[in-house]
Amino acid sequence: MTTTTGTPSHTTTFVTGGASGIGAAIVRAQAARGDRVAFTYWSSADQAKALEAELGDNVLAIKSDVTDEAEVIKAFAQAVARFGHVDHVVANAGGLLAREKCVDMTLEFWQKAINLNLTSAFLTCREALRHMVPRGSGSVVIMASLAGHDGGGPGASHYGAAKGALFSYMRALAKEVGPQGIRINGIAPGLIATRFHDVFNTPQGRAAGVERTPLRREGQPEDVANATVYLTSEAASFITGEVLEINGGMAMY
Repeated sequence: MTTTTGTPSHTTTFVTGGASGIGAAIVRAQAARGDRVAFTYWSSADQAKALEAELGDNVLAIKSDVTDEAEVIKAFAQAVARFGHVDHVVANAGGLLAREKCVDMTLEFWQKAINLNLTSAFLTCREALRHMVPRGSGSVVIMASLAGHDGGGPGASHYGAAKGALFSYMRALAKEVGPQGIRINGIAPGLIATRFHDVFNTPQGRAAGVERTPLRREGQPEDVANATVYLTSEAASFITGEVLEINGGMAMY
């Protein structure tokens, strides 16, 4: 049984893109609840190993390219070999890559962005369901974005398109596997204080974003992680096909 406290739950959560930012906050929050956590990383080896060491034996860092089918299958196999099964999955991996105007965008860049943000979620969810359907239980949280609603900022059409597609994909899966007792939900973060905005935003852009946010602050990675803890808990057992907006009210504008 999943708890919302730090009581050991004998539950395993699998998180993609868990070495830094929102992903690392999710790993910490699920582990603090008492879950065993397997998380993937790609280029952030030092951060991944540090997080694994910080949280102890019930956390496993797995290097995996989540845009590669064979690597995703292998990552789940490693998690199951270590912890026995997977109860919850957070498909968190993704990224902007760069800001590009559509007229200047190459097909190669477009495909890379779609693979990182959409195909990775498909591969992760498919493998998750292959483990969950036979057991008749489980939950998946797909990390979308406010950009999936409003298209994102300048030069983010590739990112907005992929994140928007995740909303429909999440709802389709919720209908498909609900009868098997599996819940599928999404989270759409807004302006969250992570390296994403250090790299792809400006101080002026961030200040303008705060002005558009009724709560008048940037969100923290922990704000998003708290939502995954809720959606993967028994408290959310009658919630599926929903998107939880974590944006301080920015989506209203």
